[in-house]
Amino acid sequence: MAVCTVACALLWPHARNSAAILAAQDDPVELSDLQIDAILRNNESIVATNIERALATGDADLAASFVDLARQKNIAVSDELSGRVRDAVTEANSASHFAKGFASGLFTGAADDAASMSGTVAGDFFVFGDIRDVVREGKHLVTGAETDRLVLGLASAGLAITAATYISVGGAAPVRAGLTLVKDARKVGRLGEGLARWAGRSARDIVDAPMLENAVERASVLRPGQTVDAIKAAFHPEQAAGLVRLGKDVGRVGEKAGVRGALDTLAISQGPKDVARAARLAQSKGGQTRAILKMLGRGALLLATGAFDLTMWVFGALFALFGLLSSIKATTERLTLSWLHHKKARRLKKQKAAALRSTLAPVSARG
Repeated sequence: MAVCTVACALLWPHARNSAAILAAQDDPVELSDLQIDAILRNNESIVATNIERALATGDADLAASFVDLARQKNIAVSDELSGRVRDAVTEANSASHFAKGFASGLFTGAADDAASMSGTVAGDFFVFGDIRDVVREGKHLVTGAETDRLVLGLASAGLAITAATYISVGGAAPVRAGLTLVKDARKVGRLGEGLARWAGRSARDIVDAPMLENAVERASVLRPGQTVDAIKAAFHPEQAAGLVRLGKDVGRVGEKAGVRGALDTLAISQGPKDVARAARLAQSKGGQTRAILKMLGRGALLLATGAFDLTMWVFGALFALFGLLSSIKATTERLTLSWLHHKKARRLKKQKAAALRSTLAPVSARG
């Protein structure tokens, strides 16, 4: 019983944490909270370390995300370090930095922060960016060169979404921005391998190749209206539902966690379900999302590994508890049996003493 008591005391904290994680495996918000709390209990300094690393790499947004996380978890950050983060964020949000990033995003179509993302979305919103990508990949398709069908499908879907954005007076803008982010992540190689395979399969049937070839031959950025009509004729919207849902989820992440948060999500996601989970996490955690993804990776979104080990902790604790209860039962039975034997022996002793007295009584009377 003593051994089982010690085993239960040692196993209980691990088993309780493991059971909570297993129960929260379908809730990315609760799952990430439990894992972050476990990490911070063992090493609170990891937050300051990550802030220093983010500042060293010039990622003010990530540093600010860790400051938000520290504030939420009641972890102290030195005034000096907080001041450095504020200065870095101020510099990143300066007008000169924004103008430079906006121009880069507008003309190159590559985005890695809010400024360049604004330029990229502006280019796609005014169909310049999507036409550029469709014409480029379409010419590759016509000439038999290596074609990125995913970028081609995303750009084609983007043209249709842009039209819907105009019609709905911006209602489809988050989807538009999400598709742009997926396209940019693909261009710079920051799309998770599994997600890239899924998106590639989804984009395969979006575009009618022969019709697109004719559209590309007549395409021109100087005639956007005619070009868009020709490209949209080659686009099959009924095949794009999956990509549109993906774009919507990515847009939700971008709204709450920022452009880099969305790109971080795309880098670790292995399918659209991961992105949907990330959208739920971003809706709840906002600016903390990047810090959480940095610390946990894909583990912030689902219980990717360790389920067997977590289950064994729970079963180990249950086994020790069963042993403790069995030991208590056996101990109680043995103590009860010992008490009964002792009571029976005392009764027999009394009976023998009484019998002896009754036997000696007549002899004494005769004497």
